[in-house]
Amino acid sequence: MALTVVVRSGDLPTPAAITFDAPRIVIGRGDGCEVRLPDPSISHRHASIRQRGTDYVIIDEGSTNGTFVGPVRLSPQAPRMIRSGELIRVGRIWLEVRIEHTAVTQNPQLVTREIALGLVSSALAAQGEAACARVRVAEGPDAGKLLELREFERRYVLGRGQGADLSLDDPDASRRHVELFRKGQHVNVHDLGSKNGTGLGERRLDSGEETAWPRGAVLRIGKNAFELEDPVGDALEELDSATDEHMRDDDIIAPPQADAAVPEPAQSAEPEARPMAVEKRSSVAPARASTRRGFRLADILIAALAIAVLALSLLGLSWLFKT
Repeated sequence: MALTVVVRSGDLPTPAAITFDAPRIVIGRGDGCEVRLPDPSISHRHASIRQRGTDYVIIDEGSTNGTFVGPVRLSPQAPRMIRSGELIRVGRIWLEVRIEHTAVTQNPQLVTREIALGLVSSALAAQGEAACARVRVAEGPDAGKLLELREFERRYVLGRGQGADLSLDDPDASRRHVELFRKGQHVNVHDLGSKNGTGLGERRLDSGEETAWPRGAVLRIGKNAFELEDPVGDALEELDSATDEHMRDDDIIAPPQADAAVPEPAQSAEPEARPMAVEKRSSVAPARASTRRGFRLADILIAALAIAVLALSLLGLSWLFKT
C-alpha cells in the first residue's frame, strides 16, 4: 500500500499531493525533507511517517509546536498509528494522509520542491507581493527590459533571435545565447554555445555549461548586465536559516473541510477521550446504586415500625379483654 500526503493548507489553487512507497518519510521545513513545508511554525525535522508492515505510524521528532492527529497532540517520539483519511497538523499546516493502492510519484524530490515553491509563491501573492522570479537588464543597450520566469522548469531563451523569450538588440549577443530556468529553489543559467561567451559573477561560463545563478551575482551577455530578482528563492533561503517560531497557546488552526469521500476527523480514535468517558460512568454508577440502597433501607425501617405498632396494638387489645 502506498502513502499519499496531501497538503490541505495554504493558498494553493488545488491541494498538492505526493505519493510514496518508502519505509520512512520525513516532514519538515528543511531542504532534505521528503515533504518540505516552508513555514516558520514547522521545525526543520518536524515529524516522520514510518511503515510497519502494511500499516503506517507517525512520530513527532521533538518539534517546537507539536504534531497533531485531529485534535490530539502526540508525545515526542511516541508512535501513533494513522488511518487513511486522517488529518494531521504540523505547525500551522494541515495534511491529509491516504493509504491506498495507487501509483507512486515519479521524481518525488522535484515534486516536493514544486510544492514548497508553490506554498511560498501563493503566500507572497496573497500578501500582494511579487512571487515569480524576474530578470532585468540593469545596464547596456537593452537596459530596462524585463523577463518574468513564471513557469517552473520552463526554459526561457535570451538572444537576438525572433523566437527568444527576451529579445536583445545588442549585436554581441548570439541569436540563442542562454537559457534561464528554475530548478529547485534556484534559477539556472545554461550557455547555449554563445559566440562571445557569458559572464556570471566573477567567472566566465564554458560553452554549454549549466549552473545556478548565485544570489546577488550579475549576468553579462555582450554589453548588457542582467540582475535577478527572486522573491521566492530569497524567502526559502530565509526560512531555511530562521529559528522555529513559537505558536501561542491560544492559536486556533481550524482543520480544512474534509472531502465527501474522506471520513471526518472526529471519527478517528481519540485515546485521551476514553478514560474520561469511563470515569464519568464509574462516578455516576455508585451514586445511583447508593440511592437505590437508601430507598430499600427506608422501606425496611417503615415496615419494621408498622409491625411494631401492630404488635403493640394486639398486646393492648389482649390486655383489655383479660380485664
